[in-house]
Amino acid sequence: MKETLKTIEKFHGHLGPYVVLGYRIGVIANKLLGEDPFKKTVTILTGTKPPVSCIIDGVQLSSGCTLGKGNLNVLDEKQPAARFTDNNGSTLDISVKSEVLEEIEKAFKEKKDVSGKIFERSDEELFEVRFKDNGSNN
Repeated sequence: MKETLKTIEKFHGHLGPYVVLGYRIGVIANKLLGEDPFKKTVTILTGTKPPVSCIIDGVQLSSGCTLGKGNLNVLDEKQPAARFTDNNGSTLDISVKSEVLEEIEKAFKEKKDVSGKIFERSDEELFEVRFKDNGSNN
């Protein structure tokens, strides 16, 4: 865990809960759609204003989908969510649960860092995941 958090921090410039959530979103996408970043695309709904846009960096780091490859798009929906699609037409929608967002907002107000705590939690505790499989994803 410590090495992964160090890698996230080095890539993003600092460690925060939203980049950690983005990293975890990309890990889920790789599990369900495969690790080849050239076989999937993602649209992230955060917009580009921090802190929620930090999700973008986490997704890039873990999923391999990047702006430079042209397989990552950002929409200004101000939602901590992402939609992945693969070459077979499978879709994966991942959004951060509202109670997790409330916890992060509370931590920001209290100037507490919850990044490590968030990283340790299960996918089920953090996210709503909807997966529609239209083919083989190995």
